[in-house]
Amino acid sequence: MKKIRGLRWQILALIMLGTVINYIDRNTLGVLAPQLKEQLNFTTEQYSFVVSAFQLCYSLMQPVAGFITDWVGLKFGYAMFALLWGSAAALHAFAGGWQSMAFFRGLLGMSEAAAMPAGVKTSTLWFPAKERSIATGWFNTGSSIGAMITPPLVIWISVTWSWQIAFLITGVLGVMLSVLWMLLYRNPENHPRLTPEEHAYILDGQEQTAAAKPSFKDVLTKKKFWAIAAARFLTEPAWQTFSFWIPLYMVTTRGMDIKQFALFAWLPFLFGDLGCILSGYLSPFFVKRFKMSLVNSRIAGVGIGAVCMVGPALISFAVSPITAIFLFSLGAFAHQMLSSLLYALVTDTFEKKDVATATGFGGMAGYLGGMIFSLMIGQLATTIGYEPLFACLTVFDLTAFLVIWLVLGQRKAKAPIAPMAAPAE
Repeated sequence: MKKIRGLRWQILALIMLGTVINYIDRNTLGVLAPQLKEQLNFTTEQYSFVVSAFQLCYSLMQPVAGFITDWVGLKFGYAMFALLWGSAAALHAFAGGWQSMAFFRGLLGMSEAAAMPAGVKTSTLWFPAKERSIATGWFNTGSSIGAMITPPLVIWISVTWSWQIAFLITGVLGVMLSVLWMLLYRNPENHPRLTPEEHAYILDGQEQTAAAKPSFKDVLTKKKFWAIAAARFLTEPAWQTFSFWIPLYMVTTRGMDIKQFALFAWLPFLFGDLGCILSGYLSPFFVKRFKMSLVNSRIAGVGIGAVCMVGPALISFAVSPITAIFLFSLGAFAHQMLSSLLYALVTDTFEKKDVATATGFGGMAGYLGGMIFSLMIGQLATTIGYEPLFACLTVFDLTAFLVIWLVLGQRKAKAPIAPMAAPAE
């Protein structure tokens, strides 16, 4: 079989495609929320329960899905979960009220939980350490691309046919991904098209460890894991807000209709893509230009992202809906920058056998944070408004940076003080 040069980048493109489809299936609900509220007759509070059903099941399942992916192997594990999430997404078409929608949403959360652990594990297996931030940045752009494609695609399908057809079509994409992954993916040591030179390049840049099974204990007993988990808990509410609450906010509070929103809804996620891509190249730049360690270069990028998260805090001052969209865009850029680097920090901190498990536990923490914040929005948006809640996202991200810097930051050891010379006699 003919060898392919640079095969790792094609594998990266494949997992990136999977992330795109994952986020199309995930974000279809948020885009259709204004329409579903009318047709299924549920309140803002009930909508927050639907959103939280996904977040709760996703968060609890992430460590399990990550462990299963580590245990059964990336090829079969990811294909199985893609098949399940595509089927669950299609089932949304049969919802008759908020309770049944919440049930199908929970199924989607359980099955989609493997996506990010599998993506981070792919980056770990297929890339040397110095390229992992680039790899995680690029595959994480799939989340923004998927979210960017969803509004125009789903609104067009729902206007042309119905919201039920929108769920069915997007669900089929997940099923097709499962088949494609099984056909095309192999681990580096088993891939017949990988050149010996590229395989050696990948292995030479990786930590060499003995083959072993994944271990919950090896993950949960590390202080560094808890720092990453705390950061994920604090930062994930931002992306959950952008994914599930922007459409409802722009239609109900800013007065856009669903077609007007479709013209601009892709902008925050385009900026999110830029944040993902830039984050991958920031780390090598800091290492080369400022002689930082690999870990410190990741943390510096997280800090830049946290500072850029000022956008959501300024939305209450935005006069026009378009200005609000651009401030959301700055927030999406900031979040995806620091989110990609948090994934890269997992690859720096854990052995290959535990990467998906650690990513899963970190994702669990993140989605628990997102769920709690969604429930807060559902309870408070109609009383204090959305804008003060958006401002909280800025505070959360700055706090997350401080946690990461204090716990994971690598500080130079102080040089020992030389003993004083004995006085001359």
